[in-house]
Amino acid sequence: MERSADTESGIALRPEEQQLVAQFQASQTQLVALGQELEQLEIIDRMERTPQQRDRIMELRQVQQTSRQVFRTFFESEEIQTLVNQLRQTTGAANLELTELNALQDNLRSLNQNAVLLYPLVLEDRVELILVTPNSPPIRRTSEVDRVTLNRAIAEFRSALQSPQATSVSQVRQLAQPLYDWLIRPIAPDLAQANADTILYAPDGQLRYIPLVAVHDGQQWLVERYQVNNITAASLAELDNQPFQEQLTVLAAAFTQGQHQVQVGDRILSFGGLTFAGREVETLAQLIPATATRFDTEFNPNIIYEMNDFSVVHLATHATFNPGPPEDSFILFGDGSRATLADIRDWNIPDVELVVLSACETAVGDVLLGNGEEILGFGYLMQSAGADAAIASLWQVSDGGTQALMDAFYMALQNGYNKAESLQRAQRSLITGDTALLTTETRNIRLESINSPDSQHPNALMSQRLNHPYYWAPFILIGNGL
Repeated sequence: MERSADTESGIALRPEEQQLVAQFQASQTQLVALGQELEQLEIIDRMERTPQQRDRIMELRQVQQTSRQVFRTFFESEEIQTLVNQLRQTTGAANLELTELNALQDNLRSLNQNAVLLYPLVLEDRVELILVTPNSPPIRRTSEVDRVTLNRAIAEFRSALQSPQATSVSQVRQLAQPLYDWLIRPIAPDLAQANADTILYAPDGQLRYIPLVAVHDGQQWLVERYQVNNITAASLAELDNQPFQEQLTVLAAAFTQGQHQVQVGDRILSFGGLTFAGREVETLAQLIPATATRFDTEFNPNIIYEMNDFSVVHLATHATFNPGPPEDSFILFGDGSRATLADIRDWNIPDVELVVLSACETAVGDVLLGNGEEILGFGYLMQSAGADAAIASLWQVSDGGTQALMDAFYMALQNGYNKAESLQRAQRSLITGDTALLTTETRNIRLESINSPDSQHPNALMSQRLNHPYYWAPFILIGNGL
């Protein structure tokens, strides 16, 4: 017997019940469209509605109520409650609560930006995809892939993403397609009905170690169709942030030379200066005149007390996020000191709109992949400290590709796009080599205007292998990026 929303207990349905289930399931494929229809009908003044319109409104409201009842039954099942309780224990307040999804529908509607929320729940024998749209109750779609198979695919995909010399773009595409089939294809009709442009993404478990933008449908990368904005519970308070209204002010710091050793648990990790980090910050200062720079020994813990004077804080240094205690994950300052995730809890930066860590790594060295709570925790802590959003990389790009992506991102930001769209356009520009994606009709700041001392400026690099997702895919936006 097939598993369905009404047969979780395994009890067979009577024929008349099966007919009702079939009718309900037929409506489920059109939930978004039906919700949009209801919204349009409800705009009509109650006293001016025709009898047919009144009947249709009643019918559609009944469909939505039934859908909510079925979703609640699913959510309150022992299996799902066990998983949710595990998430609470492992990620604490950083994880999005499923019980908030109904309220989130109103937030999505008020955004008016064609945004939807995707919440995959990874179970032992399948993945449940929860989709919230502005106009419909939470939608549930099921991918028949077990946890072991999914995690194996994640590990293989992540390895390929980090190995541009060993894996071609076509090889990465092949590994990306099963993940698209499991995570996106089941909700593709719903995304189309919702006219979605942005996916607010709350990944579960090891899905946090791979960028959703890099899954592939056989024709294009997901980033070529959608903006992706990772969110935590802290994002829900204020999803809508307008693009920077004033001139961007940036505090940019880099660790460029020297060698620092850091003890993490029973291991000693060695970190060397990042040559390209200095060029990255220097180029950023050329692109955005209101940039203050700090290098090496000047990049020390005192920078924490400067951050709140700037709208953007950009740190081009090692930042490692490892499974385990928060003390094992940290940001390395240029003088060799560090700020752990535990330390970040005490930061106070309410005037900062964006924190960018451009050289992060996750699961450093021989550390096995965990449940990704260290990544989620970083974004949550930055928001708790007051920043609207953070950008972090899932792996470190060591040969100048970061500079190309960051230059493109800041150029789009300068030209008036919001954070999520700026990152998407920067990623697309590396895929296609088209820097026109970064400009607007009214604002036309271009990379060509930068006099870079580096012969390997992004415009030169653009013609090389920057279309490999190793270069454009590692950066994820966490928080309020719309």
